[in-house]
Amino acid sequence: MEPYLIITELNDFVFCPKSIYFHHLYGRYHAGLYKEKPQIIGTLNHERIDKQSYSTEKRYLQGIEIYSQTYGLCGKIDLYDAQTKTLIERKTQVKTIYQGYKYQLWAQYFCLTEMGHEVKKLVLRSLNDNKNYALLPPSPAEIKEFETHLKKIRQFNPNDPSFTQNPEKCRRCIYAPLCDSNAAH
Repeated sequence: MEPYLIITELNDFVFCPKSIYFHHLYGRYHAGLYKEKPQIIGTLNHERIDKQSYSTEKRYLQGIEIYSQTYGLCGKIDLYDAQTKTLIERKTQVKTIYQGYKYQLWAQYFCLTEMGHEVKKLVLRSLNDNKNYALLPPSPAEIKEFETHLKKIRQFNPNDPSFTQNPEKCRRCIYAPLCDSNAAH
């Protein structure tokens, strides 16, 4: 049996596949050793969700653990509004709807529906400017793309000589000083 993929890693993999390795490596250490201001702000933004104190209304599922046996995924959601059937993924600042954000939200969608929850709406919420971005559930072509993405993650080999990194992303990566990529130096 293959291990379950963690939903947040679907976005991380798009940024840089190697970042997942470093995240796991440093995940047991105090966050102050490797996290920078954007990661710390993101952690603080999730605090109310993780403590399930975003709202006392029963209509909201907050920070619940989810899984999909079909796709071999596990993780947590930010918010699910059972009244409007809306799944909400909160980000500190959404300037661009990156493909990784979509993969993450689609994964949550698949998990929730497989667990028996009806999801009619998908929303990315930008916290800094309080904007909502509605996404459609994935089309058949997007489901195929999503499945291909999962396959790439499961088959990724950081020692593959054909693997290349994006120097622009490396400059913004908190793990760049640890990475053996030429782009990180």
